[in-house]
Amino acid sequence: MAYFDTGRASNGGTESINGLIELHRRIARGFRNRANYRLRMLLIGGGLTVPPPQV
Repeated sequence: MAYFDTGRASNGGTESINGLIELHRRIARGFRNRANYRLRMLLIGGGLTVPPPQV
């Protein structure tokens, strides 16, 4: 009901990214390097793009 009270604002996008991060956190248990973990979270969240392989 808050959707109608707040001018149609929603936290759906935030919940979606949080769900992806939680999924990959469970998959990636055992990461020892915090930088690699951070890069993986950026990659799955869409904040990091991987360039195509150079042929």
